[in-house]
Amino acid sequence: MTTLQLADNLYPTLRLQDTVEKALQLMNDFKAAYLPVISDEVFLGLLAESDIIDEEDKNVRLEVFQTNFIVAAINANNFFLKAATIYNLYQTNVIPVINENNELMGTISSGALINALSNFCGSSEYGALIVLEMERSRFAISEINSIVESDGATILHLNVSPHPAPGMLEITLQLNKKEIAAIIATFERYEYTVSYYSGEELFENELTTNYQNLMNYLDI
Repeated sequence: MTTLQLADNLYPTLRLQDTVEKALQLMNDFKAAYLPVISDEVFLGLLAESDIIDEEDKNVRLEVFQTNFIVAAINANNFFLKAATIYNLYQTNVIPVINENNELMGTISSGALINALSNFCGSSEYGALIVLEMERSRFAISEINSIVESDGATILHLNVSPHPAPGMLEITLQLNKKEIAAIIATFERYEYTVSYYSGEELFENELTTNYQNLMNYLDI
């Protein structure tokens, strides 16, 4: 998915000739702390509410604040994950999408970006989640995948992120099944550190069933 495909265009644009009063009114109406400013469809930057909220003369035009604009945007052809970089750097409610001529093609709201990231990470998929911790030198996708497939499961999503400890990685696995006791046991047998998991513990279910069967037998 490109950034342009993700654009939801929820927020209006401002122009240099607009007044502070108009900008503040739009920001209030759309619950936006930032809005894009354009001139002849060319993106000039993001205007922050904090830069104009204390202006006493509400008829002052936005061109006065042009040096304060945040020139942050993402190319329309970039993969949508690039938009997360802009969001993380500036914490804006809107990410402008531009073309090669710096023309504003659309905007991505922070809500649309978060939803896309959630779907990309597989959070809406059925299945279990496993988090492993390991040294960088030991990371091998083939071995991890082999362990998962040994119990008939499939990795739907795999994410690698730095661990706070030097030289360590955190591996997050989203699987297509919830019964993961055998997979957890195999990881631990291969001396992987399983720091977190969510799913149904089949072993516990089997123990419960066996216990109930034993109690029923003793009652006979």
